[in-house]
Amino acid sequence: MSQITVFQAKKILTLDPNVPSATHVAVKEGRILAVGDAQCAQAWGDVVHDNRFADAILTPGFVEGHAHMMAGAIWQYAYAGYHDRIDPEGRLWRGMTDLGAVIDGLSRYADDLPKGQPLIAWGFDPIFLSDERLNKAHLDRISKDRPVAVLFSNFHLMCVNSVALDMVEYTQSTNVEGVIKGADGTPTGELQEMAAMFPIMRRLGIDFRSLTQREDAVRAYGKVAVRAGVTTVTDLFAEMNDSDVETLLSLTSEVDFPVRLVPALAAMGGAPEEIAQRALALRRLSTDKLRLGAVKVMTDGSIQGWTARVKWPGYVGGQANGLWNTPPQVIQEICVAMNAAGVQMHIHVNGDEASEVVIDALEIAHRKHPWHGARHVLQHGQMMGRDQFERCVENGIAVNLFANHIWYFGDQHATLTIGKDRAERMNACRSALDVGVTLAIHSDAPVTPMGPLFTAWCAVNRKTMTGKTLGSAQKISVTEALEAITLGAARTLKLDRDIGSIEVGKRADFAVLAQDPTEVDPQALKDIPVLGTVLGGHVTLI
Repeated sequence: MSQITVFQAKKILTLDPNVPSATHVAVKEGRILAVGDAQCAQAWGDVVHDNRFADAILTPGFVEGHAHMMAGAIWQYAYAGYHDRIDPEGRLWRGMTDLGAVIDGLSRYADDLPKGQPLIAWGFDPIFLSDERLNKAHLDRISKDRPVAVLFSNFHLMCVNSVALDMVEYTQSTNVEGVIKGADGTPTGELQEMAAMFPIMRRLGIDFRSLTQREDAVRAYGKVAVRAGVTTVTDLFAEMNDSDVETLLSLTSEVDFPVRLVPALAAMGGAPEEIAQRALALRRLSTDKLRLGAVKVMTDGSIQGWTARVKWPGYVGGQANGLWNTPPQVIQEICVAMNAAGVQMHIHVNGDEASEVVIDALEIAHRKHPWHGARHVLQHGQMMGRDQFERCVENGIAVNLFANHIWYFGDQHATLTIGKDRAERMNACRSALDVGVTLAIHSDAPVTPMGPLFTAWCAVNRKTMTGKTLGSAQKISVTEALEAITLGAARTLKLDRDIGSIEVGKRADFAVLAQDPTEVDPQALKDIPVLGTVLGGHVTLI
């Protein structure tokens, strides 16, 4: 007979309105058997009491509904970001706050590389720097004989040196969208979006798949998740070839593998109907800890990179409107094909023109192939207004907002990208909830660090890096934010019958916290220590 374990906590926040809080939760066969006091499982027979969390708080395991598995392995490259970051092993990497520091730091890094090996860095974001825009001349100072490539923090742009440009023959005569040129007509080294970036990435061996599907990368991702209290995590743009699937099936079958993985197949590289059939074939391979079958669609780019597609009046600096990674007509074809096949989509939309195009496409798809309960998800949705949220409710579309942008880029959005008026309503959680949208919030790790409590803090307080409140009318409560990082996110993944709250029958997935999020000052929400996680009753402590 299977053992029944009763975990004691100082307090358990269940997100179940029938039993909002408790002190004990009983677990059997990886599922929640009972919730209540020390005697909650008495009717089920003999139990084993586990009191290691007696002074801690248990919440539902956090669900990171938009992240990327390279958040673990990206640290094999040099870090060149503005903000301090912590790697999967807990090491602190200090941010580089001016262009000189970036060049000096990467030059020292290059000194330790073998001759001829490319220097690849990540995390850079010029929007924080008052210096001139990073260009090939700066990177040529680092090296004139090895290729140098610096990925921007949004992964939608990069800058490379002259050696790298020569490798792919980007010259004055190059006519590729996204290859930026200077006043003299020659490439500056800045490359925007996938068409311009991929040739460089291929030549330098920058392979996002290798950053996500190697065994060490997957294990590192699990460490990142546990440190954040996350028990279910996505990988929203996965190639998912047969060997990748075999690796994930093997690793997630291990008893002590600490997270449930939800990869989404990249909707690229084939006809929409073929991609749909591949997604359906993957779905049939799903297990308890590996959920397959959804797809990810890329549309526009990055707001802070000025490559997102925005409505009138455009960007405040007069920059041209952004780029389409997938043209609107193809977006519509994909939406129709996935709806016809019954494949859920996670669709990247940063600018409000992109979200408008996608909502239009989904309306067409639903008319052609009605699917009640499709629950497609608009990912990021940063500039969506109330009118678009209302259309989402009408069409059963969920939304996962990028709340972290308020702190990381809020000041810059108000002054440099879309202006204060539109920045005030960015990532409008309040409007989304008020009209009834199924809502999640996310980090997009490694774009920003995975940390659902920080993401919740952003949605609750809407503070920028300079301490300003950006859009107080869009604040939500702590309880609403907790739901957005647990049950709300589970709904966007169609996993809410299994995870997202602590109630009988669901998986025994918990975050272990040092303090009660509902009792601390909302300003302190992001500072609550995560002590570990419980996945299906299996404990992993930090």
